[in-house]
Amino acid sequence: MTSPSPPGLRRTLGVPDAVVVGLGSMIGAGVFSALGPAARAAGSGLLPGLAVAAVVAYCNAMSSARLAARYPQSGGTYVYGRERLGAFWGYLAGWAFVVGKTASCAAMALTVGAYAWPGQAHAVAVAAVVALTAVNYGGLQKSALLTRVIVAVVLAVLASVVVVCLTSGRADAGRLDVGLSSGAGGVLQAAGLLFFAFAGYARIATLGEEVRDPERTIPRAIPLALGIALVVYACVAVAVLCVLGAEGLGRSGAPLTDAVRAAGVPGLAPVVRVGAAVAALGSLLALILGVSRTTLAMARDGHLPPALAAVHPRFGVPHRAELAVGAVVAVTAASVDVRGAIGFSSFGVLVYYAVANASAWTLDTARRARVVPVVGLIGCAVLAFALPLVSVAAGAAVVTAGAVAYAVRRRAGAP
Repeated sequence: MTSPSPPGLRRTLGVPDAVVVGLGSMIGAGVFSALGPAARAAGSGLLPGLAVAAVVAYCNAMSSARLAARYPQSGGTYVYGRERLGAFWGYLAGWAFVVGKTASCAAMALTVGAYAWPGQAHAVAVAAVVALTAVNYGGLQKSALLTRVIVAVVLAVLASVVVVCLTSGRADAGRLDVGLSSGAGGVLQAAGLLFFAFAGYARIATLGEEVRDPERTIPRAIPLALGIALVVYACVAVAVLCVLGAEGLGRSGAPLTDAVRAAGVPGLAPVVRVGAAVAALGSLLALILGVSRTTLAMARDGHLPPALAAVHPRFGVPHRAELAVGAVVAVTAASVDVRGAIGFSSFGVLVYYAVANASAWTLDTARRARVVPVVGLIGCAVLAFALPLVSVAAGAAVVTAGAVAYAVRRRAGAP
């Protein structure tokens, strides 16, 4: 008598929900905070930097969509690298994602606390992690429903900012000068900073085992989510630049809040703060989903404790992986302020997508089909090394540590 197979993840997401999950991650706290550092790096080249980031993100998205349709499993690029390039490359992508994004989860939780209650940021961060872990534990449909509400609130706030800025007497289209005042290096660094605003479409691929009809749903959902996010970021960037200019934007620590004040509507500033806190919650929710699914996939292959591969028989979620990720993030957010010390996360994400593009390159021998993954791979490499030196050094150290750990485990006879 054969024993029943263990429960698997449930395919519950259609195209609309998959798009919303991607948007919840992309239109997150980054739109409220990334524009300032990008403007400091690029000056008047901010919009070209946004365009470069969008091109690289498009190539990564198309490569991820093709691979996700071929391998509709949890784990995203960890699975693609393993299947197309070999176990080591899949492991390296998974390592870079799990370690880097776990730190990003803690940073995003602290961002929620900083916006919601600055005096108690750590306590609010822990409460946010516990609450969102509980939502994820109850099933992916609950997570998708909450994400839908979050995305609607954030889009409404951003639309208000755009309208207020563009219709104010302070708006001046002359401030959109796209001259390269900081040179090509500044534009590339801005693109590297802005690229991660678009990285959320990976959540759709990472949830491949929970998407209905993945061969059709994922290739539709990823470019649709990316396209909407690009339009939103472009509209917000143009509106804020028209009011603050590149120099003013670069000096601002809270660009959207400063923009509505400069536009003569200071009463909207508290609403923008609430929108930023809600957006950070959306990003945190999507990040926990993505990290827990990659953890599940790595645990199935023995790279992480096998107990983390368990799937809840009732809710159909990787409950142990979710609880483990939630616990690590909560402890980190309670004890360490990592908002300014996660440069390696940025570097790790670009390594992750470089593996995705290299994997997509192997899908087809036709020269035309390989253009997108080649452009994406080169773009990831260029943006990774255009990041600040501290970020490159920290990221390279984390990736190297993962490679050493893999070599030690293989020498010990582990899978």
